[in-house]
Amino acid sequence: MGIEAEIRQRLEAAFHPDHLEVINESYKHAGHAGDNGTGESHFQVVIRAGAFAAQSRIARHRAVHKALGKDLTTRIHALALDISG
Repeated sequence: MGIEAEIRQRLEAAFHPDHLEVINESYKHAGHAGDNGTGESHFQVVIRAGAFAAQSRIARHRAVHKALGKDLTTRIHALALDISG
């Protein structure tokens, strides 16, 4: 399973989002620092879920990183997050 699919699977399981987009932006960074040549190094996530409604911005980011797990987040170079409840 690719990283994009893993991100989607873990976030869906953890938050049951109303809206989820996982956008692979690695092509924008080809040849730059952090490009590991896999084509799966830079991602943007847009997620809307009721679970985030009462959380601060920092708490939301922490929750997403926890749901993704260190094993996954250490395999990517960049993760942009747009999170709302």
